[in-house]
Amino acid sequence: MAWALKLPLADEVIESGLVQDFDASLSGIGQELGAGAYSMSDVLALPIFKQEESSLPPEGQDKLLPFQYVLCAATSPAVKLHDETLTYLNQGQSYEIRMLDNRKLGELPEINGKLVKSIFRVVFHDRRLQYTEHQQLEGWRWNRPGDRILDIDIPMSVGIIDPRANPTQLNTVEFLWDPTKRTSVFIQVHCISTEFTLRKHGGEKGVPFRVQIDTFRENESGEYTEHLHSASCQIKVFKPKGADRKQKTDREKMEKRTPHEKEKYQPSYETTILTECSPWPEVTYVPSAPSPGFNSTHSSFSLGDGGSPSHQPDPPAPLADTLLPTWSPQEAQQWLHRNRFSTFSRLFRNFSGADLLKLTREDVIQICGPADGIRLFNALKGRMVRPRLTIYVCQESQQVRDPQHEHEDGDGSAGTFFVYHAVYLEELRAAELCQKLALLFRVPAQQILHIYKQGPTGIHVLVSDEMIQNFQDESCFVLDTMKAESSDSYHIILK
Repeated sequence: MAWALKLPLADEVIESGLVQDFDASLSGIGQELGAGAYSMSDVLALPIFKQEESSLPPEGQDKLLPFQYVLCAATSPAVKLHDETLTYLNQGQSYEIRMLDNRKLGELPEINGKLVKSIFRVVFHDRRLQYTEHQQLEGWRWNRPGDRILDIDIPMSVGIIDPRANPTQLNTVEFLWDPTKRTSVFIQVHCISTEFTLRKHGGEKGVPFRVQIDTFRENESGEYTEHLHSASCQIKVFKPKGADRKQKTDREKMEKRTPHEKEKYQPSYETTILTECSPWPEVTYVPSAPSPGFNSTHSSFSLGDGGSPSHQPDPPAPLADTLLPTWSPQEAQQWLHRNRFSTFSRLFRNFSGADLLKLTREDVIQICGPADGIRLFNALKGRMVRPRLTIYVCQESQQVRDPQHEHEDGDGSAGTFFVYHAVYLEELRAAELCQKLALLFRVPAQQILHIYKQGPTGIHVLVSDEMIQNFQDESCFVLDTMKAESSDSYHIILK
C-alpha cells in the first residue's frame, strides 16, 4: 500500500483513511520516533504550507503535488514565521526521507506499474558559493580523498532499486523506486557546514546547504528524462552530536523570549517537509563567443612589418544572464532558479521568456509583493549600462574596395570605405585606451609604447587622461602606426 500525504486547503478536513495505521507503520525503522512526530494536524500547520497556499494562482488552489518527501529530522525553533525552515543534521548520521505517493485517483496514469528515478543532491544554499561550486567541491575532494559528500545507507533503506553514486559527483546519488510501494531512503551527509567557511578567529558560522530531490519518469526511449517533481529543504550539518546541541541551544533561547516575541517564530516540528522547487539545472559548457561585430579577416594588428604576434588575449567574458524573449517556459524556469526567484517558479511555470518580459511593474508587484516584485522587475528589465565614452577606430590598412564603383573615378577612391570598430571606455584613461586597442587588434599591450593624436599642422600630441576626458562621444579616428627606433615597440597615431 502506498503512503499518501495529502495537503488540503485550510477549510478542508483530513480524510481519516489517509492516516489510518500511519503511526504504527513508523516503528522499527532504526530511529526512535514518537507517534506525535507524524501528527497530520501539526504537519499541515507548518507555515510553509500556508505560504504555499497563498502563493498559488486561483485556478490551481485544489492542485496537489504528485509526490511528497518527508525528512525525519526536527526543524529549528529559531526560524521566523515567513522564513524557510532550517534543519540541523549530524555528520555521517543516517536520516530517513520518506518518498510518498500523493497522486489523486487517475493522476499520472502513465507511471502506474512503472518505476521512477529520483536524484538526490546536497548543494549550496548561498548564491556566492553556487557560483564557485566546482572549485569548492574539488577543494573538499583534495582535503578528504576517497570520501563522499552524500551517501545512501542501503541496509536501512526500503523500496529503492539500483542505487548508484557517480564517483565524479561526490554530492549526488540516484535510485529507482515504485511510487505504489513503501519507499524510504536513508541518507548520510559527510561534509560539515564550517568546512566551506573562511577560517578567521574560530567559531565561524557554518554555511547552509540544500537537500534537493528531482524525480523523473521514462520517456519513449527508456531514459529517465521526463521531469515529474522537484522539492528541497534547507539544512546545516554539524560534527557528531553537534546538531542535537544546536537544537537544544535554539530551544533554550526561544524559551527565554517573551510571548510576544515567540509569536514571530514558527514552532519546531519533528519532521521536515521538502517544499516544491524548480528542477536542478543541468550545467552545460557554452564556448565563449567572439566580440560582436569583430569578424574582420584582419585578425591581428599589422604593426609595420605585418607580423602576427604569438600572444593571444584572453577570451572575452561571457555576457550577463539576461532573460531572452525567445526562451521556452523550461528555460525561463531555469532563469528564475539561477536568479533566486525559485519561490515564484510555480506561479510562472507556464510563462515563456516573452510572457515574463511583457509583465509591467505593477503586475509583478501584485503577484510577488513589493520587495520581491521590484527585484524581479529590475532583473527582467535590466539593461547594460551605457559606457562613459564611445569612439570608433579604423586601421588605414583595413580599406575595402567596392568593385562596382571603381569605374566612377580613375583612381578608384569612390569605391573605398573604412571598416571601423567601436571602443568603449569607462575609466577615461590613456592606459585603458591602450588596453582596449591591444585587445581589439590582438597584440600585447606592452608592445604599444605611446598613443598620439594628430594635431594642427600635422603635429603629434601625446594622448593623456585629460585629453581623453575631452574627447567628443562617438568620435572617429583612423589609426596609423610608427615603429619605435630603440625597441621592438610601436607608436599609434590617431588621425
